[in-house]
Amino acid sequence: MVTWSCKSCVVVVVVLAFSIVMNVGHQCLCGADPTDGFTRVTLTGDDLVLQKPYDQATQNRFSSQNGVDRFWVFNNDKPFKQDSPTRPRTEIRITGHDYSSGVWQFEGNAYVPKGTSGVTIMQVFGSGGSEATTLQLRIYNGELSYYNSRLVASNIYDRWLRVNVIHDVDQGKLTVFVDGVQKLVANGRGKATFYFKYGVYAAPEGSSNYMESRWKGIKIFKK
Repeated sequence: MVTWSCKSCVVVVVVLAFSIVMNVGHQCLCGADPTDGFTRVTLTGDDLVLQKPYDQATQNRFSSQNGVDRFWVFNNDKPFKQDSPTRPRTEIRITGHDYSSGVWQFEGNAYVPKGTSGVTIMQVFGSGGSEATTLQLRIYNGELSYYNSRLVASNIYDRWLRVNVIHDVDQGKLTVFVDGVQKLVANGRGKATFYFKYGVYAAPEGSSNYMESRWKGIKIFKK
């Protein structure tokens, strides 16, 4: 009986130890978040500046209800300024938090309806080179892409995605997460003054006639 009891104790101890290790490992795997180690920056309504076709009233291209901002634009719309050569857009430009150094992060939940294509839904604006931007996340036929090249995520139509973009200016690196999973690491484009934008901005080519994105839970973080 004593021998059997000791063996039982050993088995129990081993099982408990294995359970603890598995639980700790599970917590480590599930607990990591793109925002860990960052400090949230306060955003106010004054920080969110809408850019839309100059000849359209706000309600014709933008709505906000129950915490969801809806942006839409047509491929033949006017630019946001009369003298601008840029493509049609309905976007929010985050002001008051421009940055030129450090590590900054954008977070938002995005929804793109089926049929929207050839459009940028999020930008890191500013570049140390000749380009206007350091990062664009575009939609092409249901895929989220880095500009028109590298695939970030597939099958994104008609569902909510949590999008996190980390910009390490000093290291010249950008990291994109979708639903908490790292999907892209890209090089920066030099030092400049940067800011975040989100909404819909028609791509240089291949845009659908109608483009729409919806956003909620917009947050900014920094280190």
